[in-house]
Amino acid sequence: MATHTVRFKIKRQDGPTRADTQRWEEFDIPWHPQMNVLSALMEHRRNPVTVEGKTVPPVVWESVCLEEVCGACTMIVNGRVRQACTALVDQMPQPITLEPMTKFPLVRDLVVDRSRMFKDLQKVKAWVQLDGTHELGPGPRQSQENQETAYPLSRCMTCGCCLEACPQVNDRSDFIGPAAINQVRLFNLHPSGKMNGAERLEALMGEDGVAGCGKAQNCVEVCPKEIPLVDSIADVSRQTTKHMLFGWLLK
Repeated sequence: MATHTVRFKIKRQDGPTRADTQRWEEFDIPWHPQMNVLSALMEHRRNPVTVEGKTVPPVVWESVCLEEVCGACTMIVNGRVRQACTALVDQMPQPITLEPMTKFPLVRDLVVDRSRMFKDLQKVKAWVQLDGTHELGPGPRQSQENQETAYPLSRCMTCGCCLEACPQVNDRSDFIGPAAINQVRLFNLHPSGKMNGAERLEALMGEDGVAGCGKAQNCVEVCPKEIPLVDSIADVSRQTTKHMLFGWLLK
């Protein structure tokens, strides 16, 4: 039984082409111990009534894992982009404001379309490309040092926090963003992934590539997995410079 309520102020819009419906709505949601933003939204769904007493359609949001692994529940909470599943209500001042990310196309309410991130992963070939139609035998061994460097990079969940915080990701720029650059570093470190290293670097050598980074370092401030994104950008920048100068020797 809830003893008191938590005030939420939520930015809403009925669809991607319904800018005329953009509005703020406030809700008093029953408090429960250890409540996070997602559990509060689930509670709201049971009784979607505003503080003025008006019954409205429940707020639409996205989530999958509920434990900061999938990246689906990314939104702006009290002005900071983060995962809603790890945003604990008791640790935040009220009213708690919820907004959708602004660097991705809006779907509805707090849901955005992060397709551009997955297209960027395709662009930089963020995978180990091997022909599995026949026996390949054991692959090259990965050293302990290599594993220790690669593991933090592999924690990326394409949540979009780094793109949302990056000032270079905007309507006037095609900058690919920190997440894809980090994946290039990760797969170029892999003993088998190195085979396609040149292709990945060439994908980042255009105007929208690694040179578009403005070194604001906002990405590392908001990354929920504490990935060393600035180090990855610097490392890939060195790799692309070397490839531009000496890559012809390998052809």
